[in-house]
Amino acid sequence: MSAARERSCEGRPVSAVPRDAAEALVPMRPADIAEVLQVEQAAYEFPWTHGNFLDSLRAGHSAWLMRDSGGGLIAYAVMMMAVDEAHLLNLTVAPACQRFGFGWRMLETMAENARSYGARTMLLEVRPSNAGAIKMYERYGFVRIGTRRGYYPARDRREDAIVMRVPL
Repeated sequence: MSAARERSCEGRPVSAVPRDAAEALVPMRPADIAEVLQVEQAAYEFPWTHGNFLDSLRAGHSAWLMRDSGGGLIAYAVMMMAVDEAHLLNLTVAPACQRFGFGWRMLETMAENARSYGARTMLLEVRPSNAGAIKMYERYGFVRIGTRRGYYPARDRREDAIVMRVPL
């Protein structure tokens, strides 16, 4: 992420409470993937690849970007629809923009999109080591419904995934 983009979230008061803002939500396009990868690689030790994002777009998954008023990338999310259930595949906030309520806003945007497609529930997987995300999801109303053993790559081993679901 460029220094200008990192500064885009500096000076904001830390809050998990959504607020009216000048951020724009726009559909992700293939041309955005290089920029998305910069954030993905800064946020995760085991990031999605260019192919993961491109395949998701080609499959018609719901994919959205959140940009600041200067066009900087704050967050993005990718969701797959299956009959009446949405599967949130990726929700990422740029590291410099975390803990400002953007994750909550992105989650709410994806839930609204899922409802508009007729989804009655939303499902996701999250690493047990991602305590901040788990706390946000639980606060949103997600409940733990299972575990996928060895789901994520991790250093010298695999990490389980907590499977969570929320009614929409």
